[in-house]
Amino acid sequence: MNTALEEFRPSAADEAAAAPSTLVAAAEVPRVVLAVDAYVLASPLLRLAPRGDGHPVLVLPGLLAGDWSTLALRRFLRRQGFHPYKWHLGRNVGPTAAVRAELPAAIERISRRNRSTVSVIGWSLGGIYARDLAHQHPEHIRQVITLASPYRLRTPGQSRAHNAYHRYSHLHAVEGDPAQVTGMSPHPLSVPSTSIYSRMDGIVAWQHCIEPESEQSENLRVRSSHLGIGFDPHVLYAIADRLAQPEGEWSPFAPPKALAPLFPAPDNPHQEVLDE
Repeated sequence: MNTALEEFRPSAADEAAAAPSTLVAAAEVPRVVLAVDAYVLASPLLRLAPRGDGHPVLVLPGLLAGDWSTLALRRFLRRQGFHPYKWHLGRNVGPTAAVRAELPAAIERISRRNRSTVSVIGWSLGGIYARDLAHQHPEHIRQVITLASPYRLRTPGQSRAHNAYHRYSHLHAVEGDPAQVTGMSPHPLSVPSTSIYSRMDGIVAWQHCIEPESEQSENLRVRSSHLGIGFDPHVLYAIADRLAQPEGEWSPFAPPKALAPLFPAPDNPHQEVLDE
């Protein structure tokens, strides 16, 4: 059986992981302001990040966000020689019929227009969509990068976004929590994948953003917040590095020495550890 389709078996740590504390959640807003400031200050240095080959990159926003939230990321990617695409579906309120129909069509359209496979970056809920796209249409996907995406979410209490998600449940094509709705998201992918997560996440239990590493998958632990992870300069460097790899020559991320302290050793997803 294809390993990408093997049954997903949650561990005891998966079941026990709870949503971040109120204190960590409350720090999200000031920390995203700091991340944006850092992005602006580091913009000249980010020009030294790895450069791309012009291949298309579809960028998917998180819950209640739209293309405006990924503007800085897409500008950075364009400057570094990639061809970023918006998702063009307005505010992300969950798996609506439009989302479920348009994303597969968009991947096929972008791939055909560029005569190339497409890399997909998904932020939070957008990463759950990205992984499902890779399961459904691996022939069009070059690689998947997720940013603070809880694709192994098991219960509503493991995310502080639960109430916001279910506020729009009447618009969803199917009922249930994000990972349950998309179904295949927790399973290993058949294309290269990088999950970028932080123990400092104030929205989702970080344990649900990581998976066992394989020959073509990895977890990058960073020092970021949930809302600021798409602005932090060291995260943007890692994204560019992953995307700059020649197709078919994927290898694990190795940060330059100057940035190494910003990338702590990733966690074992099947072990419970204390939050920082």
